[in-house]
Amino acid sequence: MARDSVIVARGFWQKVKRTLGQIPFTREATAAYFCARDKATPVYVKASIFAALAYFIVPVDLIPDVIIGLGYTDDITVFWAAWQAIKGHITAEHREKAAAALEQLPG
Repeated sequence: MARDSVIVARGFWQKVKRTLGQIPFTREATAAYFCARDKATPVYVKASIFAALAYFIVPVDLIPDVIIGLGYTDDITVFWAAWQAIKGHITAEHREKAAAALEQLPG
């Protein structure tokens, strides 16, 4: 979890800015990011979120992101599986923080 949390801390916002409007799970990923940073979130939930977000951020994965139409399908699958496991821990506050953060991004 420590390595994944470092990857997410270093690359999450850069990846979101680069992919804004290209991936269908931006709001959910951002809400999950805020959930993972919440001290009240259980460690196992944080570990799931950090692993899924790190997979999204790291450019080398099963299907390279540069392949138009297919590039993010593996990222979506990994994130969706994690989301199903952790979505009960996403609070209204996490969603509000995500919405506010995304509104501040250019574009």
